[in-house]
Amino acid sequence: MTGFAGLSRKHDAVLVIRDADMVAAALRQALADASPEERPGLERAAALVESTAVATENQLRARWVRSRLAAVGFTGDIASVAAVKALRQAEPKLSLLAAVQLQKEAVTHPE
Repeated sequence: MTGFAGLSRKHDAVLVIRDADMVAAALRQALADASPEERPGLERAAALVESTAVATENQLRARWVRSRLAAVGFTGDIASVAAVKALRQAEPKLSLLAAVQLQKEAVTHPE
């Protein structure tokens, strides 16, 4: 999940983009055409896609928050004020309200 749409100080929106169904379909086609040597890797890839496809939007946003925090080197408590500050450092256009809401989702949905 990446990106923002229509960010302003009045309206923050973090979009969840799901394309797992297209990836799964491509993997199924690849499996149908695969040689015996290729099948184990493709089967593993298909299983990974299926496991991530069942994640809720809240879980995906929580993962996104963790990835953004990791990108700025934050290793502290995700429930801390420092985490909100680091999230806003990672995404400067994010309002304080949106950062706090996203932080709460990340706390509520641990990995």
